[in-house]
Amino acid sequence: MAVGARDYYDALGVSRDATTDEIRTAYRRLARENHPDVNKDPAAADRFKDISEAYDVLRDEEKRRAYDRYGENWKAASAGPGPGGGGGGGGGGGPRGGGPQGFEGFDGGFAGFGGGGAAEGDLGDIFESLFGGGRASSRAGGRRRRGGGDGFSLRGGDHEATIDLTLEEAFRGGSRHFQLSDGRDYDVTIPPGVREGQRIRLAGEGAAGVGGGPSGDLLLRVRLVPHPRFRLVGDNIEVDLPVAPWEAALGATVPVPLIDGDTARVKVKGGSSSGTRLRLKGEGWPERDGRRGDLYAIVKIMVPKKLSRQERKLFEELADVSDFDPRAQT
Repeated sequence: MAVGARDYYDALGVSRDATTDEIRTAYRRLARENHPDVNKDPAAADRFKDISEAYDVLRDEEKRRAYDRYGENWKAASAGPGPGGGGGGGGGGGPRGGGPQGFEGFDGGFAGFGGGGAAEGDLGDIFESLFGGGRASSRAGGRRRRGGGDGFSLRGGDHEATIDLTLEEAFRGGSRHFQLSDGRDYDVTIPPGVREGQRIRLAGEGAAGVGGGPSGDLLLRVRLVPHPRFRLVGDNIEVDLPVAPWEAALGATVPVPLIDGDTARVKVKGGSSSGTRLRLKGEGWPERDGRRGDLYAIVKIMVPKKLSRQERKLFEELADVSDFDPRAQT
């Protein structure tokens, strides 16, 4: 049913004394629910047209006053006498020609960008909030199609999914096969050093555009899987370094694993306690400028769960001769 045969307020589900903000909020909600790019119901396009035309009128104070006074004849009344002195309902005051074709030719709706309709910036902002976000949303607004008269084209919305990466995959980057829940699959290029929450953009793999508009993008939000040994802290990597009590007490050179799969050797000074941090410069996370952070090996003194007879005897002898009191340390 065309909106001209029904009440504009009813089309948006608002009262006749609704504020501009209430009208805008109602339009945002209904546009999101009924946009053909989201709602595949064949009747959604007609509903979308209705609510768009209603919003175009009620958001404009002058048009709204004319509509409140004259009802569905507000256009003829506001147009004034025609060239021949007749009423505005004649040939000069009716809707612009060309019925709906897709999203083309909406009277007072999107076609109004050429003059007398809703401001392009206003509707563009609304569509950015509905179908885009962040940097991508700036391209999500409506545009007049070149060579298409009053035709309206709309960039498709961005789709978002989560891609799980191990710490090693995120560190080294490279190609990764990824499949969406709908069966679509991609070979995704992972940039080295990608971080939690960052998005990898696959251009043109989002929702299809409307009226010849470009497709949106697929945004893969990175989620790093917790690692059993390594921890990413800023640009640095932390790893626990298990050492024996005698290694911590006497000092030792011990191996420490690196995130790239190699192994380094680090010197543990005599008298080291658990929590001592040993720095390996340049062995941390890749930074954007090509440098790398550091790796911190954190000493963790480990005690045997089971002692041999000889080990127990030696520990007992140590306990007898030592006056060390760890609880007295500051």
